[in-house]
Amino acid sequence: MLSFLCPWILTIVIFLPLVGMLALFFVPKDRDDLARHSTLALAVIEFLASLLIFKWFKINDEFQMRLAIEWISGFGINYHVGVDGISLFLVLLTTFLTVIVALAAYSGVKERVREYLMMMLLLETGMVGTFLALNMFLFYVFWELMLIPMYFLIGVWGGERKIYAAIKFFIYTMVGSLLMLVAILAMVWIYKEQNGQISFEYIHLLNIKLSLKAQLLMFGAFALAFAIKVPMFPFHTWLPDAHVEAPTGGSVILAGVLLKMGTYGFLRFAIPFFPDAVIKMVPYMMTLAAIGIIYGALVSMVQPDLKKLVAFSSVSHLGFVMLGMFALTSIGIQGSVLQMVNHGLSTGALFLLVGVIYERRHTRLISDFGGLSKVMPVYGAVFMIIMLSSVGLPGLNGFVGEFLILVGTFTSHVHPWMKAFAVISTTGVIFAAVYLLWMYQRVMFGPVKHPENEKLEDLSRRELVMFLLILVFVFWIGIYPKTFTKRMEPAVNKVVERVVPAHLRSASASGVLPGGIKVHEEGRR
Repeated sequence: MLSFLCPWILTIVIFLPLVGMLALFFVPKDRDDLARHSTLALAVIEFLASLLIFKWFKINDEFQMRLAIEWISGFGINYHVGVDGISLFLVLLTTFLTVIVALAAYSGVKERVREYLMMMLLLETGMVGTFLALNMFLFYVFWELMLIPMYFLIGVWGGERKIYAAIKFFIYTMVGSLLMLVAILAMVWIYKEQNGQISFEYIHLLNIKLSLKAQLLMFGAFALAFAIKVPMFPFHTWLPDAHVEAPTGGSVILAGVLLKMGTYGFLRFAIPFFPDAVIKMVPYMMTLAAIGIIYGALVSMVQPDLKKLVAFSSVSHLGFVMLGMFALTSIGIQGSVLQMVNHGLSTGALFLLVGVIYERRHTRLISDFGGLSKVMPVYGAVFMIIMLSSVGLPGLNGFVGEFLILVGTFTSHVHPWMKAFAVISTTGVIFAAVYLLWMYQRVMFGPVKHPENEKLEDLSRRELVMFLLILVFVFWIGIYPKTFTKRMEPAVNKVVERVVPAHLRSASASGVLPGGIKVHEEGRR
């Protein structure tokens, strides 16, 4: 019935939040309730529209629902968008988490509510556009657009050191982005030299011929921009400040979606554009990923602040994403994409849980709690499930992603040390159990040490709905991941075939894993 929207659905999903942001200009400043209701309604409509993308998506390795419109045609700059199995679930994650953040804003934001919601909607347009852009100029516009609303979200609605955190976030990400822009312009120039015309089209730039030296230089420029955004060790120092100072909704979006811009950038651009350089860089990228996994876990273990603990855990969890990606096996990259979604759900929920008790107690120090499960039993139960999903308990979403990543890394043949990287990184799973279970024990169990905690209210109906929506996907991915993996597999295989020589693909393991997840690593032409 809605099939007439198919050619335009991606554009609708990109720009509907922007239309909503402009509409909020006409909401009176003293009508915070109207601004919240309107934003929530728009976020729900946006999520439902993104589900149409899922419904119409066909399982193949092509970009689908593409729309290309000439923009600045003399320079090869077009409005060109499309979706494949890699970007599909990241778009759905973005629209879903925006609904959750709109629900959280009912209690989490008290001042300048309308402006806060406007920034969130502008940020959603930037994020969705980044995932769907198939023209490098358009991609860069959306990539930079994301910085502006997040800068204001941290700088206006953040904590005591909000200005410092906002400026640090902006400078770090801007420096990397400018180097990436130089590399994009260099690729466009090389394409013109080889084909006689200028083009920023992603599909065109995939076909340029580069020497190994040129690939290494350009990969370095792209990799720096994306490594800062992930953030990989040692480019992670902006993250704890940004997370701790950001409002709860800002932290959810920052962890849930913005960090995935870096991992998505590697998989969509840096790896396919520069395949020879990627093979050379595998041991270095895997080393940084393994260091990040262990370092992030160990630093999380000693954090006295709940929000800082969750922030540093992102360094560890995103290290797993990078590990699976640079294993360059189909199963490893599928696990990597799935873990992007898992991290967005689990870590986003952890930030929401921290925000719930911060609103009630105005403190995030672990030592200020204890025995909360007696006072807030429903909160304690939800916290336990989300915490275990982050640990990687079988049956929950985190386990599937980490399992696929470790198996994919162990069976990779792109470097002799891949098995060693897999074994070393497995210790990160153990450390995650240590810092998360220990944190949960100190916050939830034992006597109620502080009188202020004795009469805390349990989750409200709105908060419970918020967490139940997340738990649906936590269990869905954990129990039946095939819904997700079968749609991303063709696009992932296409990346592997472009980068990895056939004899190395055929040397990797193949078979069928539990849950019906097929692994195809045979060399294909």
